[in-house]
Parts: sequence; structure tokens; C-alpha cells
Amino acid sequence: MTLLSPSLPQQLSARQYLRDLLDWTEFDEIRELRRSIHLDIYYWSIVFAAEKGFSWPAVAEVANLTGQLLEKTKGVSPLQAIQVLQEKLVNFQVKLSPTQLRAVLDYFHNTFIKHYWLYQFVLTRERNCWQSFDSLEVYVPPSPLPLSEGMELEAWKFEQQVSALCAAEDEKRASVARIRETLWAKKEELLQEVYRSVERQTGGLSREDLVFLVREAIKAQLQTLQEIIQHEIETTFEILQLRLQKKTLMLNPPPIYPPIPTPESQKEGKVKKKSSESKHKGEDKKPKKKK
Repeated sequence: MTLLSPSLPQQLSARQYLRDLLDWTEFDEIRELRRSIHLDIYYWSIVFAAEKGFSWPAVAEVANLTGQLLEKTKGVSPLQAIQVLQEKLVNFQVKLSPTQLRAVLDYFHNTFIKHYWLYQFVLTRERNCWQSFDSLEVYVPPSPLPLSEGMELEAWKFEQQVSALCAAEDEKRASVARIRETLWAKKEELLQEVYRSVERQTGGLSREDLVFLVREAIKAQLQTLQEIIQHEIETTFEILQLRLQKKTLMLNPPPIYPPIPTPESQKEGKVKKKSSESKHKGEDKKPKKKK
């Protein structure tokens, strides 16, 4: 019987099933590291026996031997632990061939006995637990575009620069419209304030009041127009600068890969090909020296 190494989902489900068979209550394998290591020792001994082709009663007996070994070797020396292991193998409940017994002995020598003091330290001593946990939100990278939609890096940078200039130009035009709306609204508010000041007068309008009304209305109109024209001139100048940058950029596009063949390059290729062929023909016509 040959088994493949278990995958992670298989390991998790198998460990959970093994924990239930051992009548262990559910525990946090990160916080309770000792019990997690204890369960690991059981699990990998069972995997070893199954991969070696042991019968299922023999696999269960190897797991039983693991538990007895962990229990009987607490606080003893490595030599005593080896003696305990040998005694348990002599009294093994399931009949195994000499080769299988040797494999079991080698397995525990290369795992448990080899790291004996480490197991003793972890499984028999209490440890100070200083653990902190925090939630971490992980953002996975976006899915890449199809390869057919890919482009050269320099071409991509070129498109990004052109797009940025176009977006900046659109933003300038939108700002002109926003400023115009804001200033016209401000002008209307000033005119309404002038009208309200006139309405508050109880008597009729005198010549001075009428002149003041007209003067304030003209002042509000001119002030608004001045601010609009000034902003439009400044923005138009900035838009022209952006267009100039875009024009300069468009005059120096990145090279195309593979380059498009031109008539000149095709002629050069034909000339090189003919010269190469004539050179080879000349070498073939050279008289061979007699030995």
C-alpha cells in the first residue's frame, strides 16, 4: 500500500478526526501549542505506518505506541527512553516482520529520540505565553489583463502621459464653466442686494437714488465680467501649454515592437542577403588544395 503525502486540507480534516478518536476537546492550535505538537506526533506516526504499508491494526498499534512512549519517557534520560522504546517493540501487540519492526525503530530514532530534549522541553515544561493577535485585511492583487491586451512598457507610459494631459485639459475647461457659474451667481446676489436696499426706502426714488442704483448695477456687472475674462485668459493660457506639451509628446512616440518594415529597410535587407549569398558562392568556387 502506497500513499501520497497528504495535502493541507487532508491534514486538517485528518487531524480533526484523530482528535475526536483520542477524545480530546476542541482547542486553539495557535494558543495551545503544546497540544498541537502532541497531536502532530500522533498524526505523523500514523502517516508513517500507513505509507510503509502496515495493516490497519498495525497502524493503530503504532499510534498506541506513540502515546505510551510520550507518557513513559517524561523526565527520563535519552538512554532510558531508548530502553522504553525497545521494550514496547518487543511487546508489540500486532505481529510485524523484522523489516517492519526495524522501520518503526528507525522512525522513532530519527524523530523522537533525535530531538528528544526538544520534545522534553516543549511537552513537559510550562512556558510563559505572551501572544498578541490582530486582524489584518489583505488585498489580493488584481487579475492581470489578457496577454492580447498587453503592450510594451514604454508604450504604456506614453499612453499614461497623453491621458494625463488630456484629463488636465478637460479639468481646466470644467473649471472655467464652474467659475463662470459662481461669478454670475455672485453678480445676481449683488444686484438683489441693491434692489432690496432701494425697496427699503419708503418714499419714491430720487435722482440720486436712481443714479446710485444704476451705478451699483453696472459695477456688479463689470466686476463679474472682469473676473470671468481674467480667469478665462489664465485658463486658456494653461490649456495652450498643455496642448503644446501633448503636441511635443506626440512628435516623439515610443518605438513600435516589432518595428514596421520600411521600403529602405527592405532594400537594405535584400542587399545584405545578396552580398551574403555571393560571398558563400565565392567560397564554394575556391580550388581545394590537394593533399
